[in-house]
Amino acid sequence: QVQLVESGGGLVQAGGSLRLSCAASQPSAHTYAMGWFRQTPGKEREVVAAIDWEGGATHYADSVKGRFTITRDNAKTTVFLQMNSLKPEDTAIYRCASGHTFGSFIRGSPSYWGQGTQVTVSS
Repeated sequence: QVQLVESGGGLVQAGGSLRLSCAASQPSAHTYAMGWFRQTPGKEREVVAAIDWEGGATHYADSVKGRFTITRDNAKTTVFLQMNSLKPEDTAIYRCASGHTFGSFIRGSPSYWGQGTQVTVSS
């Protein structure tokens, strides 16, 4: 069982930045793909960003391209989401996730989930 612990959420004004972190308990194949989903009431859960084991392949939702950047550390235990130029519509609960394959992850089916961290962007 992989445990994921998020940090870095909070309240920020529009145009500001936040950096989310997610630490995995096992840097193994269980965490081949890691990334973030977000969800707001009344909306479907959305894959925000994902990164593969080597960090060579990334995926971003169209709504965050050019503003968000996902990276992972060399030990492959922690993934980071740098969020710049934040907008009120970015307000959501952001949940870290990990999966056995990159493809299944970006199709919305990761294997493990963190508890989530609230990001609120005020206008």
